[in-house]
Amino acid sequence: MPSVRAIVTDIEGTTSSINFVKDVLFPYARERLPAFVVTHHDTPEVQHWLHEAAREAGLSSASEQEIIEILIQWIDSDRKSTALKALQGMIWADGYGDGDFRAHIYEDAARCLSTWSAQGLPLFVYSSGSIPAQKLLFGNTEAGDLTPVFRGYFDTETGPKREAESYRRIAEVIGMNAADILFLSDIVEELDAARAAGMQTTLLARGDGGCPADARHPCVTDFDGIRLAND
Repeated sequence: MPSVRAIVTDIEGTTSSINFVKDVLFPYARERLPAFVVTHHDTPEVQHWLHEAAREAGLSSASEQEIIEILIQWIDSDRKSTALKALQGMIWADGYGDGDFRAHIYEDAARCLSTWSAQGLPLFVYSSGSIPAQKLLFGNTEAGDLTPVFRGYFDTETGPKREAESYRRIAEVIGMNAADILFLSDIVEELDAARAAGMQTTLLARGDGGCPADARHPCVTDFDGIRLAND
């Protein structure tokens, strides 16, 4: 692997278990979303995202109940909606604050990220979850507060994760050539987009099957398998 000057990592399936997101975070938000919307709809930030959800759904106007039903449908279909992710993040903030759960993170991910950061390697996050939700997750992990290891965060406001232009924008914001940045993900299509933008890529294959024989990207089964030329 050529020299790496920065690392951008996905979250779900990469640093953290998909099951934590699917079995803990999503059901928690789904159960509490109706009451949250009813009690917070006059809050400027919540109002903004409710309007954005209506706009995304193609509605010029919608009742509170209609918006709630749309958001629930989007949760059930795992829609990558920036408005939905922002609202979920606000609900999860309450859950973390109340101690209802702690975010899962793989031990190897927590250890390697901390080591790389201590060595001065800039680390960033790019996830479909909103930036506040990303910070909440890494600030409340089973391994403690990991937010100090990251220099910055990106979400779908930067662009879709399967489009090369999103990764070009990330490289521009970081202020490095894309070729000097390594992107980590468990989703091949995301890695394809990052590679098309010029980034180095590594597939995290944490499932029982391990790395596929026909992997299009360098593949490891955990963070310990990542070998940087600058190590």
